[in-house]
Amino acid sequence: MKIEIWSDIMCPFCYIGKRRLEAALEGFDFADQVKIEWKSFLLNPDMQTDPSKNTLEYLAETKGWSMDQTKQITQQVVEMASGEGLEYHMDKTVVANARNAHRLLHLAKSQGKGNEMKERLLKGYFTEGANIDDKNTLLGFALELGIEKERAEKCLDSDEFSEMVEQDIYESRLIGVRGVPFFVIDRKYGISGAQPHEVFEQTLLKAWEEHLQNNPALNTVGMADGTSCDVEGNCD
Repeated sequence: MKIEIWSDIMCPFCYIGKRRLEAALEGFDFADQVKIEWKSFLLNPDMQTDPSKNTLEYLAETKGWSMDQTKQITQQVVEMASGEGLEYHMDKTVVANARNAHRLLHLAKSQGKGNEMKERLLKGYFTEGANIDDKNTLLGFALELGIEKERAEKCLDSDEFSEMVEQDIYESRLIGVRGVPFFVIDRKYGISGAQPHEVFEQTLLKAWEEHLQNNPALNTVGMADGTSCDVEGNCD
């Protein structure tokens, strides 16, 4: 069974939603048969990277809020994240365009490290205050995950995977994604936002039941001990 997740690295609810899905999967008996695929989504594709400005300052400026209002509103998100074991430092998050980070995510996906890279980018942004539009920062993340330096540099020094980022965004429009995170389970159920744990748990079970109905176990015919060779090389 496949779960596709449209998510932006700069979205605080996306990290929270990731943790809630993971918690639901921990109690799901068939988690080892679930494949996670991260999809790109850009909440602000035209964002201008400004390392001198943090999220609180950006929100106050763009929303017309006072700094006290901004801190009060974002504190609610910080507390929600804390409830999932996450540590947010909104006063350290750097205003940055996430496109290059999404391209790096696709590189990691191509090497089977998509989930690890998604986690690293989110932690870097919300917990460590990393500039996710800085080449050296992104290169460091890639090296941490065992991606070869030359391969990561080739990606970051070009527009590689840009088409895949845009394809993800286009696909999100086709299925009606209006905000993130958005979870699509087995192309049958959609979960919008960082819903409570029980929503993920119930939907996983329902989707799995239907998945089994549509993909029944192979029915073996004939004698159970027919002549064959096993994986150990024994033939009889």
